[in-house]
Amino acid sequence: MPRREKVMRMSVEQPLWRALAGYRVLTMVYAVGLFATAYEEFERPWLAVVYFALLAVWTPATLPRVANAAACTKRFLAADLTVALTGILLTPVADAPERIAAGGPTMPSIWTAGAVLAFAIKGGWRWAALASTLVAVANLVERGGPARDTVHNVILVWVASIAIGYVVEVARASERTLARALEIEAATRERERLARDIHDSVLQVLAMVQRRGAVIGGEAAELGRMAGEQEVALRTLVSGGPVPLPRGAKDPSGGAAGDGAGDGPVDLRALLAPYAGALVSLADPGAPVPLAPAAARELAAAVGAALDNVREHAGPDARAWILVEDEPDEVIVTVRDDGPGIPEGRLAQAEGEGRLGVALSIRGRLRDLGGSAELISVPGQGTEVELKAPKHHSDEQDVRGKAEQR
Repeated sequence: MPRREKVMRMSVEQPLWRALAGYRVLTMVYAVGLFATAYEEFERPWLAVVYFALLAVWTPATLPRVANAAACTKRFLAADLTVALTGILLTPVADAPERIAAGGPTMPSIWTAGAVLAFAIKGGWRWAALASTLVAVANLVERGGPARDTVHNVILVWVASIAIGYVVEVARASERTLARALEIEAATRERERLARDIHDSVLQVLAMVQRRGAVIGGEAAELGRMAGEQEVALRTLVSGGPVPLPRGAKDPSGGAAGDGAGDGPVDLRALLAPYAGALVSLADPGAPVPLAPAAARELAAAVGAALDNVREHAGPDARAWILVEDEPDEVIVTVRDDGPGIPEGRLAQAEGEGRLGVALSIRGRLRDLGGSAELISVPGQGTEVELKAPKHHSDEQDVRGKAEQR
């Protein structure tokens, strides 16, 4: 069997990490160059030399830490921001007051933005807001007050880092969505391949066993019936629908198969799947059809009553089709057979004779749900029963009580 196709993943943030690494190196060189041109103006140049020596060692040594999100740990981010804040706070100690008052740059200069951007790429806009706020406070302390150029630089770093952090979060969400879509596409192609292989082998064998068993009769007919049920179950499995449980089987919750136990919405498909078989085909939307538990049970019971009528009046060999339609406000289930149909006036005659199967088992159930049941039959062309149930019923407890009374 061919190996399942692997889904290729690509990181949309990886170029940001590479750009950050280049930014840190370039801004470190820029900060050292600024200091070299103004060396004689510093009051304590030796202190600045010590700091820039540390910066020149720290920046290239930590490049592997800004290679990707996994390597950029919280401990590294804290240490990196500490180096930037230390340089800002040491500036008034090492530099001349006149230069600071004239708006001279801090010792790390724009290298500080690299530390803030690392927070943004790693943790998003919230981490960026925290780091940029700490840098803003350090700049205000260094200046001794909110000077115009200081406020301008602080706001610029704050807004830019938060914007980049937000873009990174959106990019990560988009990447996850894209990866999920690619996985679904790969799984769908694999399912289609399996469906083709199974259709060419297993399903054809089961269909042949079903036909031959019906011809031979006796125990072979029972074997053919079981093969037909397994064919339906396997066909449903490879098509992605709910697999029909054997009649009378128990579901994982401990109730009977398809009893719809629980307080949350029930997938109507799971309740209708057991009706599928060699002579009954089930077509559903391919996605869950949620209904309230009581409504789902009543609708499934009405479908069962319609199928009972098919077997009783159209014969044991009649075929039936169940079509489920999930509309915005209601669920429509159509049961159609290829029997001889119902003669005109036969239903009214049956009700007059006290045979109320259609009136109570089908129409009564849908009326309790706030829905409707319409029966269309043409002699010689089969019968069609259309069941409509609203998705939201205001008196669900009343429906549950009536269902229990039955």
